[in-house]
Amino acid sequence: MYRLLKRIFDILFSAAAILILSPLLIPIIISLKLTGEGYIFYLQERVGYKNRRFNIYKFATMLKDSPNMTGGIITLKKDPRITPMGGFLRKTKINELPQLLNVLFGDMSFVGPRPVMQKSFDQYPPDVQAVIYNVPPGITGIGSVIFRNEEEIITRVKEAGKDPWEFYKNEIYPYKGRLEKWYQTHCSFFTDLKILFLTAWAIVFPKSELHFHLFKNLPERPDDMLM
Repeated sequence: MYRLLKRIFDILFSAAAILILSPLLIPIIISLKLTGEGYIFYLQERVGYKNRRFNIYKFATMLKDSPNMTGGIITLKKDPRITPMGGFLRKTKINELPQLLNVLFGDMSFVGPRPVMQKSFDQYPPDVQAVIYNVPPGITGIGSVIFRNEEEIITRVKEAGKDPWEFYKNEIYPYKGRLEKWYQTHCSFFTDLKILFLTAWAIVFPKSELHFHLFKNLPERPDDMLM
């Protein structure tokens, strides 16, 4: 029943959100066409439900060839590959709005583990890889809420002279895996609503730790996790 209700919610609210947000989306589309390299959407292959691949939609915020430039798939705060509008779109999370199409088409849900690239998926421990996408990936999720400032974390890691990719492999991905396994154990329509609320709350109050108060049994953060 939960999965049926979730899918009905996803269809109805993604379609409604696209219509309601069209006055915002259309000016952004025009602005992206006139700035940067003139392209609007960025499609990237991600690992999704049952570990199947799909293309995720985002507004373009970085140079087309950015994965092949210095930094690769890791994005830092004030990354020079970010386009003129990209910084604003990423900070406000508006760049994620085209994923409403992924939700409408059934590739994603509003709430679930974030879909990642294959290279990133391979960094999850095997026990996490086996189960993380037993539920559809989401626009937001408990991992997204806790790691809402991920670019800042990685920037601080690099400034401290550490290897960002090693930090991802040894710290971020194992902890994200524990968070997503927690979600699958506790997933419910009410849990999803609380995560949606926390996502909006974190945009207004980015330093808030409210999620650890609403979900008191979340996996404990590692001592050396920079937040």
